Formats: sequence, structure tokens, C-alpha cells
Amino acid sequence: MSKENSAVKVMQLLKQDILAGYFEPGQKLKMVALKAHYGVGVNPLREALSQLIVEQLVVAEDQRGYRVHPTSQAEMVDIYDARAHLEALCVELAIMRGDDVWEGDIVAAAHRLHVNAQLLMDGNMQDWEHLHQAFHLAIVSGCGSQQLLQARWALYEKASRYRNLWLRHNAGHAAFDVNQKEHEDLVQAVMQRDVPKATALVRSHLLVPSQVVQVS
Repeated sequence: MSKENSAVKVMQLLKQDILAGYFEPGQKLKMVALKAHYGVGVNPLREALSQLIVEQLVVAEDQRGYRVHPTSQAEMVDIYDARAHLEALCVELAIMRGDDVWEGDIVAAAHRLHVNAQLLMDGNMQDWEHLHQAFHLAIVSGCGSQQLLQARWALYEKASRYRNLWLRHNAGHAAFDVNQKEHEDLVQAVMQRDVPKATALVRSHLLVPSQVVQVS
């Protein structure tokens, strides 16, 4: 494997571990431990860490190495507010531009999410979250703008650490029932091409974690 490919691979793995909470906010990232964990040398690790600094997932400390970017209540609220507004814009454009194939994809994604509810009950939060993300992606994909979808994905990733906190404390039947009802209402509004209702629903739905989770 080339040095460039090695840096890209370790960056992806380290990013995934930070977003999933394997490395906690503020935790020191020791080079020796990272080398052993990912099986790579110092140079690919430094390149990966530099990229994650740009993405605001890692912070560099003068002469003291690296730490996982800390979390904060203010950052969480800002990220979720931005997500909610951007998602609403994507939904609005998708309703205006989406075709029959787009509608079919939404119905299929909603069905997969519903029939796999047991994943959440069994504690398989990440598997359930992948289906949840696929459901929302099916809706916004009709917007027809790769630039908006890329910006949306960047915010989704930044919200992952906070969303995982919410999932860990809200997995269960009651949380799923509320979540599922919101999904059903959203699908109905989208299929009816009701822009005001659909955008209001998706904003409210995405803001839930930021209204519940308290970050110290």
C-alpha cells in the first residue's frame, strides 16, 4: 500500500472511531498507541491527524501532540440548527423536483427502517442508524444538488458524536414509537407534496437530540 493510500485509510478509520465515540472528546491521542492500534507508521498518522484537524475532529497542542476535538453545548446547538435548516431546504427542493422513482425509493427506505426496529431494541444502534440515515437520504436525494448533499453530509458527520450520545440514552420502545410516528408523518407530507408541513416536520425531527442531550 502506498504512503498516500495508507494515510487515507488510517484517516478514515480514525475519523470513524472518533465519530463513534471510541475516542472520547478531549482524549489525548498518543502516537505510540495509535501506531499499534492502526498498524501504520508515524508519517501516515500525522497526515491523517492533519486532515482531521481541518475537519475539526482533532486539535493540535503545541509541543504536546494531539487531542480529540472537545464537544460543547454551544457547538451541538449550532450544528443541529444548521442541519435542520439545510435539511429543510433539501426537502423543499426534493418535493419540487422529485419523480416517481424518488417516491418509490422513499417508501422502500421507510419500510426497511420500520421492519428492522428490533435493531434498536437489541442495542444495535449503529446498524439502525445506518437505516435511519438511508431513509432521510432517500428523501433529500431528490433535491438534485450535489453541492447541497455534500454540505449536508459534512454536517451529518459533525453531528454524529452528539447523536450517538442521544442514541445511547434513548434506545427503547418509547423512543422508537415517537421516532416512527415522526417518520410516518414526514413520508405522508412528502408524498402529498406539502412543502410547509414537510419542512416543519423535518426541522423538528432533526432538532430532537440537541434539545435533549446535555454536554458538559
